[in-house]
Amino acid sequence: MMKYIFLIAILIIGNNIKAESLQDFLFPSPKKLMIKDGHLNQINDFQYDSQKLFDLIETLETINIQGELKELCSPLQFNTISFSVDSSLPNKQQYILLIDSTNIKITGKDEAALFYGKQTLKQLIEYGKTTNKAIPCLKIEDWPDFEKRGYMLDISRDKVPNMETLYHIIDILSMWKINEFQLYTEHTFAYKNHKTVWEKSSPMTPEEIQKLDTYCKVRFIDLVPNQNSFGHMENWLKHDEYLDLAECPTDCQTIWGMRNRTSLNPTNPGSLILMKELYAELLPNFSSQYFNIGCDETVELGSGLSKDSCEKYGKGKVYLDYLIKLNKEVNSNGRLAQFWGDIILNHPELIPSIPKNMTAMVWGYESNFPFVEKLPEFQKAGLQYYVCPGTSTWRSIIGRNHDAFLNLKNAAVNGKKFKAKGYLNTNWGDYGHWQPLSVCYAPMAAGSAYSWNVDSKPELKIESVLNHYIFKDPTQNTAKAILQLGDAYLKCKIPEGNANAFHLMLRRYKWTMKGQYQTKLLKIDNLKSSETEINHALNLLKQAQPTCNDSDIIRKEINQACNLAKHGIHLGIARLNAAKQDTKNIKDETKLTLKHELKGIIEGHKNIWILRNRIGGLDASTEKMEDLLNYYDE
Repeated sequence: MMKYIFLIAILIIGNNIKAESLQDFLFPSPKKLMIKDGHLNQINDFQYDSQKLFDLIETLETINIQGELKELCSPLQFNTISFSVDSSLPNKQQYILLIDSTNIKITGKDEAALFYGKQTLKQLIEYGKTTNKAIPCLKIEDWPDFEKRGYMLDISRDKVPNMETLYHIIDILSMWKINEFQLYTEHTFAYKNHKTVWEKSSPMTPEEIQKLDTYCKVRFIDLVPNQNSFGHMENWLKHDEYLDLAECPTDCQTIWGMRNRTSLNPTNPGSLILMKELYAELLPNFSSQYFNIGCDETVELGSGLSKDSCEKYGKGKVYLDYLIKLNKEVNSNGRLAQFWGDIILNHPELIPSIPKNMTAMVWGYESNFPFVEKLPEFQKAGLQYYVCPGTSTWRSIIGRNHDAFLNLKNAAVNGKKFKAKGYLNTNWGDYGHWQPLSVCYAPMAAGSAYSWNVDSKPELKIESVLNHYIFKDPTQNTAKAILQLGDAYLKCKIPEGNANAFHLMLRRYKWTMKGQYQTKLLKIDNLKSSETEINHALNLLKQAQPTCNDSDIIRKEINQACNLAKHGIHLGIARLNAAKQDTKNIKDETKLTLKHELKGIIEGHKNIWILRNRIGGLDASTEKMEDLLNYYDE
């Protein structure tokens, strides 16, 4: 049995505490917490140097210390800190944390479990630092409900974060006991023979991926490679040199209307040849045994060059045959494939034919998505699978927290019920990736909490958690403001959808408002109510005192997001007042005001983007705003 013994002297002011106040600092909520009489180091009249203990624990996470470490903080007494591995613990990744009056002991099922126990210990120390109260004697027994707990970030819809931002995200994920991280990729890896595809996107380089992989491993996070391999290939196929691989080189009628150049033609041998080349170059940069090959939303399949094959063999069979070929290539590179489960669910009779070494990623983003109906299809076939809810931040600008929390819990409850191997919280960047990182923290936290403990109620303490661990705001107003912004869309009183009213107005400015199930219910008073809610949140933000390293960025990006959301509101009100609710019929004076407002927002967008993200993709994101600006002129 591996064992590390560390000695440190700790003096603590003797105060009794209530378990309820302590619980606010423990995140994700542990399975079992027993508060006992007394507290760590029952010596009065001496100041408790919790920072020294906190720093020590952080050091022990990043270096491999063997033997003993002694640090004298007081001539009066020693406290013993011990870490040990006990593989006989019954649950995967389980740890036990014991604190009595003189000792701290963490026992873990394995090294990862010890790491999770240290995160909890750091939270206990944070409690002591923040409240100036003693850490109580206690016992925590804890383990996760899902073996794999992941977070996926879209880096292909314009926004590719800089390395500093990615490291920051990984630090947060490790604090919340996440053990899988994916960067959703279409065209944003610097493949050496395909510069045409990525040259304007500031892609991830092999060296950067290797650094991230090492950074993740130290924190017991599996950096899983992710490269879409079938649908969502428009950033490749828009270039003529790849056009021969397209399912629809010109417009085809699909379930999404007329589409072209978005999906590969699976019956063209060149499609597989391209993927073989990409896999061979991408995968050696990762240490993970897994690889997400995508293959979702292949809406063009059977509408173009594969039409004859799909009519002869069936669309599902053509899809599955290509999936199996990709899987063989993944296996030849020593990896196991993950794939999005949406397309094969249209052909449930074929699910038993999926190779048993593949993992289905079952995604659904509505609060009432029927995981309860979809998951048994994979369970009956003997396949491993994840539930994949989302942050609901994309196409929202400032968030859709209410829908997100329900979606995240729904996935967790049914994932545990049907024994899903993993839980992957997805954060997409559809249509410009206009939501800033700050509005994503709340659903990131909720997903982390549910993936560890399905029965927890993270929404009850997310405000406290974000203020303590992310924003470091003693006024508590930063998180309060951001959470209020994340629910401002509810004031619009329209049905749930994969976008809120603010983004719908900015996206659908050419389309009729009467023909879409959400926009047709918009009312001026409700839009005004939502703006009032946003302004109230901004007033809270003015009173906030975040002390985190990126506090200035947080203020700037939140104000920018609010300005953009309010522009959507102003456009919506103007349209509702215009003849036929048409943007073209907005009064010239109002249109001029809108144009001036949007110009300022676009300049802000350009300036703030580069604070966390690479320059590549900024033009593409900005163009979507400029299209609306130009339409005002038309």
